[in-house]
Amino acid sequence: MKSDRSPSSLSLQRPELLAPAGNWECAKAAVENGADAIYFGLDRFNARMRAQNFTEADLPSLMKFLHRRGVKGYVTVNTLIFPKELAEAQQYLRTIIAADVDAVIVQDVGICRLIRHLSPDFPIHASTQMTITSAAGVEFAKSLGCQLVVLARECSLQEINKIQQQIAQQQTSLPLEVFVHGALCVAYSGQCLTSEALGGRSANRGECAQACRMPYDLISDGKVVDLENRKYLLSPQDLAGLDVLPDLVKSGVTSLKIEGRLKAPEYVANVTRVYRQALDRVMEELDAGTRGRGDARKKSEKISSSQEHYNLEMAFSRGLYTGWFGGINNQELVHARFGKKRGVYLGEVTRIHNEQIAIKLEAPVKPGDGIVFDCGHPEAKEEGGRVYGVASKGNETLLTFGRSDLNLRRVHVGDKVWKTSDPELDKQLRQSFAGENPQFQRPIDLEVYGEVGQPLIAIARDRLGNIVQVESEISLVEAHTKPLDTARIKEQFGRLGNTPFYLGTLINHLSDAIMLPVSELNRMRREIVAQLEELRSQPKCWQLRPNVSFQDLLPSSSHSSPSSPSLIVLLRNLKQLQAALQGGVETLYCEFEDPRAYQEAVQLVRQQAQTDKEKFLSHLPTIWVAPPRITKPGENWILQQVRACKADGYLVRNYDQLQFFAQDRCIGDFSLNVANPLTADYFRQHFGLERLTASYDLNITQLEDLVKSCPPQWFEVTIHQHMPMFHMEHCVFCAFLSQGTDYTNCGRPCEKHEVKLKDRVGSEHVLKADVGCRNTVFNGTAQTGAEYVQRLIELGLANFRIEFVNETPEQVSKTIHCYSQLLQGEITGSQLWRELKLQNQLGVTRGPLGVSGLR
Repeated sequence: MKSDRSPSSLSLQRPELLAPAGNWECAKAAVENGADAIYFGLDRFNARMRAQNFTEADLPSLMKFLHRRGVKGYVTVNTLIFPKELAEAQQYLRTIIAADVDAVIVQDVGICRLIRHLSPDFPIHASTQMTITSAAGVEFAKSLGCQLVVLARECSLQEINKIQQQIAQQQTSLPLEVFVHGALCVAYSGQCLTSEALGGRSANRGECAQACRMPYDLISDGKVVDLENRKYLLSPQDLAGLDVLPDLVKSGVTSLKIEGRLKAPEYVANVTRVYRQALDRVMEELDAGTRGRGDARKKSEKISSSQEHYNLEMAFSRGLYTGWFGGINNQELVHARFGKKRGVYLGEVTRIHNEQIAIKLEAPVKPGDGIVFDCGHPEAKEEGGRVYGVASKGNETLLTFGRSDLNLRRVHVGDKVWKTSDPELDKQLRQSFAGENPQFQRPIDLEVYGEVGQPLIAIARDRLGNIVQVESEISLVEAHTKPLDTARIKEQFGRLGNTPFYLGTLINHLSDAIMLPVSELNRMRREIVAQLEELRSQPKCWQLRPNVSFQDLLPSSSHSSPSSPSLIVLLRNLKQLQAALQGGVETLYCEFEDPRAYQEAVQLVRQQAQTDKEKFLSHLPTIWVAPPRITKPGENWILQQVRACKADGYLVRNYDQLQFFAQDRCIGDFSLNVANPLTADYFRQHFGLERLTASYDLNITQLEDLVKSCPPQWFEVTIHQHMPMFHMEHCVFCAFLSQGTDYTNCGRPCEKHEVKLKDRVGSEHVLKADVGCRNTVFNGTAQTGAEYVQRLIELGLANFRIEFVNETPEQVSKTIHCYSQLLQGEITGSQLWRELKLQNQLGVTRGPLGVSGLR
């Protein structure tokens, strides 16, 4: 396979095609099918710990292989790093930098700081786990020393273009990378706490348990909604950006990323090849359009797209969709009929007769293909097998199967039929990366010079900027027959089989009829290949400071005088707020679905403070309000609405809010993912945040380590809450309680109904929408860290937060009273836990603070 890489037009940048590699075979599959770069994890600190992954010892040979083939290699260090892991992470990063890796993909703010401290020039790519959705996010990444930003998958093409425009205007431009194909998380990456809440397995630590792929019942106002066969309410179709490739290229994104480090090498080969060929074709067509030859595009699209879509569906498919690229369409993103791989849809069973199954065929099928019969219950064992015979009869196709391969009693008329395996395609894909010789070749451009009595000079360039010059060891002589014309040069220098190259453009500067022995031309060709490969293998030699350490970046952990423990209460409606005021709470947080209600909340607090002063022991109550977790281009009006209430301060959740509320009193919320002292110090020193909410990914040991490594007054810890599990662009209200596609036509069911999602074990999880129509699924069971409060107080921690979701005012009052007693030492954590377990119908769990050991 050859890269069709003609030099593209000056105005359009050819994006890098970035493929996943979970192991060596996947790396070869990516390279031999046209990837410009691969990304891969090592055995620690990567967001796909279930992948086979590489080891640090693999790095030198892997990078040498990649670079000889003109391919870049990026290592994922895209998890949160805990305090006691910083020393190990530092050594790990030194190994990566010294091993000639091209960049590292990072989630943790503190790790970005550490990398830049270790090396002033080693490239950092801000992971999609950093939840960057705006120009402010790009600017934040740039301030950390990042050289590229992977945008959140929820960004539409319109939003990508807006971000490009804004960062250009603000002179904060960085290259942008987007996911173009693969599985879509329903929750914003870096903001999903479901696996943590339900099983102590953190997605921010590479241990996602894929709860989004499970079935749920929709409960509206206490009743189960009949959605027929739609159960997989949180399982998006897989992303396929193939149809919007021209728009992605025009948007100026630098890199197109394929998801799939847990997938097989055949998947990597298949998807990489489809996008390589499509991207090369798009570049050629866009280039032709700029030169007035714009009619080529439709013709090639028609020729190729059906086969490409077939290949992508066979690679892995829960259904293919353009994701959020086209904007929000809640009726399309999640079809909800299944949450697992299907493949190509063949049709429905029309009849079953004489051990033959008849279907009206919608896609090709042949003997040997594997199929499965879908009776609408994907959670159960499904019938399927390999096709033995295919025969046409009228408008039907009759399928036969091997004797005893299929239980026909479990197949029904009306069942959907899916092709899940195509051995012929798999064989072709495996052959694409089999053997030792290069199969994917990239172009080199050649110029030749020379005259009689002088050596022949050949100058070769690859498209990465490497250039070599080779001279003949024999002088050119006058040709009497078979002169060295362009065709003859092309023939000899074009014999590049079994090398990573093919001959691209050739410029012949020879004017006379001259000649050189074929053997010498062959020697020169081999020398060009050897020198180019050697040049490509030259180490990058990133700077690596020998005598610096993460300890240089640690904050001083000097303690201020200890203060008495303080209870902070987060409320989600006005009735809860009134109950908290009656309980004498002095620090109040509000997170309402409609920010316009904040004005009333602020007035309520200030009026109560004036009329009921004796209730508040030392200070008048302060009210802090929370903007939504996500801010996208064009949504600053929401932040303006929030600020209009003139609260005492703001609970900031993202990079836009750090900018917008920079002149106000601010506290950093859990969504900033503060898990180590380097991150904590950055937010405190650069943004002046009064306090930081410790990451919800920390267990009690890790939390203690964090508090010990910084001044403890920097932090507050949430000790009672319904964990916000999924936070998502997908609106369940709109998708399943309306026929609308988004907020413009859904009729706002979120304002009319109380909705819960019931999981397989019977737990009912609360669903809420925010002003941006983003949904949060809160764990139906509250969790407490009450048993650890005394240990944290002894470490100097004074700020403890409890949160409510849909509790009644009576429940709020009772819970506040219990936690006030706990902080005053009147009851123990165990007593509180037992008390609330009796009081709360759903029960209270101990939560992830109690999960022992490092995750």
